[in-house]
Amino acid sequence: MKRQLLGLALAGSLAALSATAHAEVSRSPSETEAKQQVMTLLRDWVTAENEHDVAALQRILDDKFITTSGAGQPGNKERFIKSLTAGKADPGQSQSLTDETIVVDGDTAVVVGTDTFHRTDGAKPDGLALRYTITFIRRHGRWTALAEHIVAQ
Repeated sequence: MKRQLLGLALAGSLAALSATAHAEVSRSPSETEAKQQVMTLLRDWVTAENEHDVAALQRILDDKFITTSGAGQPGNKERFIKSLTAGKADPGQSQSLTDETIVVDGDTAVVVGTDTFHRTDGAKPDGLALRYTITFIRRHGRWTALAEHIVAQ
């Protein structure tokens, strides 16, 4: 009798755990939805850079954000935003993202691609292409950029 009760209790516990795990999975977005969310955030980031939108960059970049490039020392969120938003926004500059590959694993996404800078006024650098790898994380249901590595192609 004790064995049967123990077996029933164990079966009930396993069923409850299974239902909880299923609820956790169904609450998080599908991989396709996660990829779309990350790509939307990446495009918002490009717009924020071009428009020198400090508030948007503050929202997009994680507080622990780190960036590296072939140019030297790693940078943090504050230095990165300051360097991108110094001076007036340049209406003659735009960027396009191409060759994107995205991998989502739970609350982490990695995007690899090319960021090409364009000029509408003939100034340089026109066509400057940079390869990037960006790691995004999802915290409290919201994606942010945690790390970026970018180098000239």
